[in-house]
Amino acid sequence: MKPLIAPSILSADFANLQRDVEMLNKSEADWIHVDIMDGVFVPNISFGFPVVKAIKKHAKKPLDVHLMIANPDNFLKEFKEAGADNLSVHYEGCTHLHRTIHAIRDLGMKAGVAINPHTPVNVLQDIISEIDLVILMSVNPGFGGQKFIESTFQKVKYLRQLIRTKKSKTKIEVDGGVDLKNAPVLVEEGADVLVAGNTVFGSKNPSETIALLKSSK
Repeated sequence: MKPLIAPSILSADFANLQRDVEMLNKSEADWIHVDIMDGVFVPNISFGFPVVKAIKKHAKKPLDVHLMIANPDNFLKEFKEAGADNLSVHYEGCTHLHRTIHAIRDLGMKAGVAINPHTPVNVLQDIISEIDLVILMSVNPGFGGQKFIESTFQKVKYLRQLIRTKKSKTKIEVDGGVDLKNAPVLVEEGADVLVAGNTVFGSKNPSETIALLKSSK
């Protein structure tokens, strides 16, 4: 199967946000990835509810919202109201992960868990059957344009094995440094969703780049 492609809107031109969202609508992109950073959980700040609502107003693709924030439980309802279709929280940022996941699902969103590069896949074994997706961070979260961490290939492989063992339907999403070179290897190892920011928005023809990523196999 072809991977789902989720271009990261963090790399878009914010002076022309509507234009870039409409480009994604017309492209082969499947989701629009929205990174939320608070300057606490990660050393950077992105944007909040007004920008998510503005993206949702023009988007015809599901919003794949990735919370890189402290105390995400305080804002789940607000992100649902802002337009999130998928909502992922960090394993490292949740004290009561099961409760958070069920709260996301109770609000009618797909629930995901993200793990940082240093976090082993096996921390998810008790929750893998209760979540819709896992975001494997292939860079340290907080900034775009970082170099892909090669050990991610092995983590994708381990996670795919865990999903099979648990008979889960969880999707594997890889976020950070994804490009046309490593995308086919990630898909071969078992990735279902590829997040790409600079690779898409830094290219001369973003729609064509999305199509090339989509054909990775």
